[in-house]
Amino acid sequence: MNGGSCSSLMDDDHHHHGHEELHVLAVDDNLIDRKLVERLLKVSSCKVTTAENAIRALEYLGLGDQNQHIDALSNGLKVNLIITDYCMPGMTGFELLKKIKESSYLKEVPVVIMSSENIPTRINKCLASGAQMFMQKPLKLSDVEKLKCHLMNCRS
Repeated sequence: MNGGSCSSLMDDDHHHHGHEELHVLAVDDNLIDRKLVERLLKVSSCKVTTAENAIRALEYLGLGDQNQHIDALSNGLKVNLIITDYCMPGMTGFELLKKIKESSYLKEVPVVIMSSENIPTRINKCLASGAQMFMQKPLKLSDVEKLKCHLMNCRS
């Protein structure tokens, strides 16, 4: 009898979590940084997809060259947040941000830029171009919790 009530509680809790679960796309060319961000997000009960550069991120979001719109609808709408490093080879996080904000499908998805350098002009440029937040690396769990709280308020 007791076991039964316990399992239904678990189900309810899981269901509640499923509803609140954020799906985050984390983009960073540095493996260690990427793993750290992924771990922090998972500890905060987010679902995480990682990409090692901006081009891969765009492909995942359906903004690669082929089949743009079909992919954008299947993946882009499932992502609640994109968190990207600023300095990456090939395409910077800032360029990724601009591409996302130019997309009619993805412009509503919040983008957070991370950087190990605290350069006010860079931060302002990113925020002016539509970034949700600019975070200093290395990220801490408190940063992720703050960000999550911020997003939940935005979504409600």
